[in-house]
Amino acid sequence: NEYKSYLRYIMSAKSGARIFKQRCEQCHSVEAGGKHKTGPNLNGLINRKTGQAPGYAYTEANKNKGIVWDKDTLDVYLTNPKKYIPGTKMVFAGLKKKKERDNLIAYLYEATK
Repeated sequence: NEYKSYLRYIMSAKSGARIFKQRCEQCHSVEAGGKHKTGPNLNGLINRKTGQAPGYAYTEANKNKGIVWDKDTLDVYLTNPKKYIPGTKMVFAGLKKKKERDNLIAYLYEATK
């Protein structure tokens, strides 16, 4: 049962990699030491407070949100970024499908370690 759960997670992360490439990669990178683009490099994102990637010019809204990124906060944010953090400069409209968000979050957990 644990193995099946692990396989589902791996498949989710692979699907999430495709979503990241299609919807996020234009503005974000994930690798350690990766450059900031229009949006910040996401390496080390999980369990980091909003607005904290070194060297990126965040809006005050992002810096002051004061939440920690995890699967729950990312789920809400990725549904509608401008609603969750009014004043963010992220122009992405969000992912309305829960499964897409779950897959993307699984990918981010793997890719940003």
